[in-house]
Amino acid sequence: MTTPAPEQTTDVLSPVRAELLRAAHTDAESLRARTEREAAALLDQARAEARAILDEARRQGEADGADAARDLLVRARREARSRTLDARRESYEELRRKAAERVRALRRTDGYASLRKRLEHRARALLGPDAEVTEHADGGVVARAPGRRVDLSLTALADGALDRMGGGVRSLWEP
Repeated sequence: MTTPAPEQTTDVLSPVRAELLRAAHTDAESLRARTEREAAALLDQARAEARAILDEARRQGEADGADAARDLLVRARREARSRTLDARRESYEELRRKAAERVRALRRTDGYASLRKRLEHRARALLGPDAEVTEHADGGVVARAPGRRVDLSLTALADGALDRMGGGVRSLWEP
């Protein structure tokens, strides 16, 4: 057998080479198109996931903000309530102090001797005629009997009067 000349071999393989090149170009184009579609799909999926993450973050941020606002409002209401109660307590203590001062001033009036006698009579009515009755330093009397004690001092009487007023005292500082 004789070997064909190199130019003859090239001519015989040309159609094969051309077909292989065309097939390679077709495969490469097909692969490129498929890769572009897959890349586009991945980008679309990534964008959708990013939107979902942002939407969830926005919702969570709004929820966290609402929680923080609610907590702030609760703290503000508690602080306001605390200050209101402090102011009322201070007003009540001032009222008690002034009432005590006013009743202690009764000791310097002409009618105090009569008031003291009525208080002593009341103490004996509560504890019996043998009760030991002494004058209180703030005015009024304190009486003792075995196992019992009655405080009819002017300060205690003023405090008792305020206590009996109960909720009515609140009307002094509420609108």
